[in-house]
Amino acid sequence: MKIVCVGRNYAKHINELKNEKPKKPVLFMKPDTALLPPRNPLYLPDFAQEFHYEVELIVKIGKMGKHIAPQFAHRYYDQIGLGLDITARDLQARLKAEGLPWEKAKAFDNSAVVSSVFLEKNAFKNLQDIHFSLKKNDEIVQQGHTADMLWPIDKLIAYISTFFTLKKGDLIFTGTPAGVGKMSIDDVFTGYIEGQEMFKIKLK
Repeated sequence: MKIVCVGRNYAKHINELKNEKPKKPVLFMKPDTALLPPRNPLYLPDFAQEFHYEVELIVKIGKMGKHIAPQFAHRYYDQIGLGLDITARDLQARLKAEGLPWEKAKAFDNSAVVSSVFLEKNAFKNLQDIHFSLKKNDEIVQQGHTADMLWPIDKLIAYISTFFTLKKGDLIFTGTPAGVGKMSIDDVFTGYIEGQEMFKIKLK
């Protein structure tokens, strides 16, 4: 199982981090060791000082595919989840300044929080009309709407599959909306899709 992540897929998030709007999807990977085990508290490593939360809609791949055409992409997934892409922001900034890959800032152990529950794709009337959100200590800090994606889910799957064969169980993090921010000890993060609680974790 692999985790493919999409960066810079929401315009307002691009603006808040003062990044350039990409012409094609920005992709990076997380290994399976990045997954936070179910029911485990979250501990952050000590190799960085500033960690940011980024809530993202997750697509779970249902069958193997390569060079998938956009019009057929809907056949390759049937479940939608929610998660956090945890980023060592200060380390990422240093890596970017040196023109180096982001993996040390994005793919470290426990940097991927994934909801234990996935919702059936057919439960949604329109995949480009899904609302999701994140609360930090009971205050909403991020709100996303799939209509705001620069590249919607099916186009992402088609693009990703030109580089990487997608296999059953693979996860695609589809990008984060604006509102990312710092994580601190004792913070509690709760994620929602259309008002349904998908995960709740506490930072130790």
